Order: sequence, then structure tokens, then C-alpha cells
Amino acid sequence: MEENEDVPKDFIKLKSEKLSVDEVSELVVSPYCGAVSLFIGTTRNNFEGKKVIHLEYEAYTSMAETEIKKICRDVRQKWPSVKHIAVHHRLGVVPITEASVIIAVSSPHRAESLEAVMYCINTLKASVPIWKKEIYEDECSWKENKECFWANSEK
Repeated sequence: MEENEDVPKDFIKLKSEKLSVDEVSELVVSPYCGAVSLFIGTTRNNFEGKKVIHLEYEAYTSMAETEIKKICRDVRQKWPSVKHIAVHHRLGVVPITEASVIIAVSSPHRAESLEAVMYCINTLKASVPIWKKEIYEDECSWKENKECFWANSEK
């Protein structure tokens, strides 16, 4: 394979169907890279002593995709050796144990991909307009990310 046949790519998807770790990780595999790092955010069954039934996500889709593209650009500036980036986020109902978000990054060495994955999830939670509603046994609650800049600016 020629180097120009494996140009860096970003794979961004917001969807209501179940996310696949295999699909997302396969998107970023490259013969030029020795590392693929993954982050998988899943729905847990509890929050502050309450039993969580499931989560529901909503997004301002076009703006969310634009913000994720910015995150990918930032990653490439901070870690120029990063090859491919995939960010898939689920919308709608996400049952317990299923993935809400999967992020994968490939790079020649592990340090860059691990750092880039952490940057991606932290920045996504802070800046991308995706909202989470936790459904409990007897109530529900919209959650704001503590990292979210617009939530903290009014306090």
C-alpha cells in the first residue's frame, strides 16, 4: 500500500442504532500504525444511589457534527502522527451496558493515540451539544456534563 492510499480520515456518526466496537475500531486500523486506542462509554445501572433504567440522548445534530470535526482538527494539531479518528455517538434510548459513545484513534505509537482518545472524550463532553436524560425507576433527570462550558458560565 502506498502512503497516499492511507490518508488520515475522520469518521463521525450520530445514530439511534446500537454502536459496534468492532465497526468503530476497524475504521481506524492502518498498516502504518502500531496502536489503536478506544474509549467506550456505557450506560451504568446506578447514579448517586438511584437505579437507572436507561439513558436517552438528544443532539443538535448538525452543530454536534461540526463540533466533533473541530475536535478532530485539534487532535491532528496536537498529535500530528495520529492517522485515523472515529467518533460514534448514540442518540435515543441506550439500555444498561450498551455503548453511548465509542471513540477510536490510530497512531504509530500508543502514547499519541491514548492521549488523543482522552482529549476527544473530555472535549466532546465539554463542547458538543448532546444532552443526556437519565431514566430512573420513579423519576427522570436531564444531566449536564460538569465539563460543559455553557453550563458553568452561568453559575
